[in-house]
Amino acid sequence: MKSNNEKWDLEERLLNYACAIIRLAESLPNTRTGNHLAGQLMRSGTSPLPNHGESQAAESVDDFIHKISITLKELRESERWLKLLARLQYGDSNALTFLTGETDELIRIFRASLATAKERKLRQTKPK
Repeated sequence: MKSNNEKWDLEERLLNYACAIIRLAESLPNTRTGNHLAGQLMRSGTSPLPNHGESQAAESVDDFIHKISITLKELRESERWLKLLARLQYGDSNALTFLTGETDELIRIFRASLATAKERKLRQTKPK
């Protein structure tokens, strides 16, 4: 269970998410399919953490939008890999349930952040 502070600390949440992704990937069978799925999930599921860090150091609104868009893209990709794992019944079902729910919540957070950033950019570029 997450503490209240942890729930709202996005960096901590993304760190925990990446750790859970790694644990799940490491638990997959050492088969051609298991290794492929583990590699794909590791790439997409661990990248939101550093991409979020990059967005915090964005040099402009456009740069921020770009970094958040990449984070969102990677989360959506992870969501698809998790659905495939669930359909194949690969991996721990509790981990898959947690990660599927957490992925959905993170997608919602980053989608809202992206919409807010685009709205701000639009307001900045409108003539007064």
